[in-house]
Amino acid sequence: MAQLYSICIAPERGQLKKEVPEANVITDFGIENDGHGGEWGRQVTVLNWASVQKANHDHNLNVGPGAFAENLLVEGLDFTGIGVGDRIRFGDDVVLEVSQIGKEDHPSVVTRTLGVTLLPYEGLFCRVISGGHIQKGDKVELA
Repeated sequence: MAQLYSICIAPERGQLKKEVPEANVITDFGIENDGHGGEWGRQVTVLNWASVQKANHDHNLNVGPGAFAENLLVEGLDFTGIGVGDRIRFGDDVVLEVSQIGKEDHPSVVTRTLGVTLLPYEGLFCRVISGGHIQKGDKVELA
């Protein structure tokens, strides 16, 4: 079973995110108190925990949640078959719709800090279809 490995937020865009144990997700906005919230297609970013572990191994890093500026890290979900328009459920209520996979790579705080980045290549950028409360360890499944 796939699960929510971590939830991370930052007050403004362009910052590394800090892990929190739980969060409120607001329909058509994003995660409460996160700088990426708003009326656009990249309200919440989702990354595979396995990708962070691989980057740690391949680049001799030792980083954890939030280091790649992601909002949600998911453990145990195969991202390879996920496409734009697919929906992912977190816990019982929260549903995100993938609006974009990857983005333009630019010299970001992540690249300057770690020398490597993941979101531009593997990140799922999502809109919030249905909000609610999430917490670390919640089940994650394709909706």
